[in-house]
Amino acid sequence: MRTVSNTSPISNLAIIGQLDLLREQFGKVWILLAVFAESDRIAHEQTRHVILQAIESGWLVVHTAADIHVVNLLLSDLHRGEAEAIALALEMKADLLLIDEREGRRIARESGLTVRGILGVLLRGKKTGRIATMKTSIEKLKNQAGFFIATELEKSILVEAGE
Repeated sequence: MRTVSNTSPISNLAIIGQLDLLREQFGKVWILLAVFAESDRIAHEQTRHVILQAIESGWLVVHTAADIHVVNLLLSDLHRGEAEAIALALEMKADLLLIDEREGRRIARESGLTVRGILGVLLRGKKTGRIATMKTSIEKLKNQAGFFIATELEKSILVEAGE
């Protein structure tokens, strides 16, 4: 499954110690050079180390979006990382784009891409027995990564996880 990710799923899963879920669920994941560069700004030393290890092991693959025109069009509505992730996913004809930001998800869907966010990755991990509880993972996301989850969405995910 060709999977592209922007920064948020990579960094947030690394912060809570669950980056390997991506390798387990998707094999290889393509990230942008911008994602790699943003990892230098992550305050958590261990998080940077985990991301670099994944790149060195070859399952997290750094790539660039070649079609700068698509990127520039998307920059009118999105941040650079989101715009480049969508452009790369379109270029690669990716099966899946990992993206959490609402506007980025909307534009990606409108562009014909299938999207999943970090909560979808965690939920799949819960369903396969890789994660003991969604509640604990969500609390880690909120407390350790500063990840915002709307109350209704959190309730819905917990119900879907059987919690």
